[in-house]
Amino acid sequence: MDFKDYYAVLGVARDAGADDIKKAYRKLARKYHPDVSKEKDAEARMKEVNEAYAVLSDPEKRVAYDQLGSGFRPGQDFQPPPDWDAGFEFSGARSGGFSQADAAEFSDFFEQLFGRMGGRQAGARSRGHQMQGEDHHAKVVLDIDDAFTGAARQITLRVPRVDDTGHVVLESRTLNVQIPKGVRAGQMIRLAGQGAPGFAGGPAGDLYLEVQFQAHPDFRVDGRDVHRTLPVAPWEAALGAVIAVGVPGGGQVKVRIPEGAQSGRQLRVRGKGIPGDPPGDLLLHIQVVLPRADSERARELYETMSRDLAFDPRATGTV
Repeated sequence: MDFKDYYAVLGVARDAGADDIKKAYRKLARKYHPDVSKEKDAEARMKEVNEAYAVLSDPEKRVAYDQLGSGFRPGQDFQPPPDWDAGFEFSGARSGGFSQADAAEFSDFFEQLFGRMGGRQAGARSRGHQMQGEDHHAKVVLDIDDAFTGAARQITLRVPRVDDTGHVVLESRTLNVQIPKGVRAGQMIRLAGQGAPGFAGGPAGDLYLEVQFQAHPDFRVDGRDVHRTLPVAPWEAALGAVIAVGVPGGGQVKVRIPEGAQSGRQLRVRGKGIPGDPPGDLLLHIQVVLPRADSERARELYETMSRDLAFDPRATGTV
């Protein structure tokens, strides 16, 4: 996917204020709008201009785009890293797709970055009447251990706003959050009253935290199930064994390796995944690991096996 320089599309500097961006958009709209333009590529150019303006005129999308795209050139191969938007506080109750009617006309680049962010959901305002504030949402990335034990965490969110000069700035706020035991990836944690302020004395909106998990060197989460590669020694696989296996949260479970187990075999330990009703399972993927023949004694043992076992793994005819 090619990187798009939205500032270049509108012909403005990266530190341009909101008024400069609006003026540049209006100028280009007069030039490329298909109803009035004589340019051959007017429709395509107008789509590019609309897309650039949709991002740069929105403080939330602009500040996220600026942080993500720093150092990239137009047309350069680009892939957003996983959870690139974690820690940003956005308007709207939750992610779920850009709300503008013409979003389908925007590029894959836009969809990859902002397709799940959602558009601004302006709440109704009625003079003289109290109105609840708008809900907000943010993605937070937690340790898998938190899902097994629950936890109290301090979470810092970055909140974009437009200052008095029309420039977008980032402010931060830190919240104390109780992570419930059994929380799943994609689940929303609701913080009542932590969204936008209310109108005319009305109550504040809520803040919804969308949970994702940090990549873990040992575990992979799929819903409530937890997967782990389980290294076993050749004699454990051949003869069978009972071994202790670590699980997220610091505990251990004892697992029986069946006699004759091969690499790739899956063992299921029911109820040892993420807690819930019902809980998930722990799925162990066996990987037989050979000791190195890096000593005289080790080589002797391998040579003995070679002579006495007369084993040919290719004799099945599958290789």
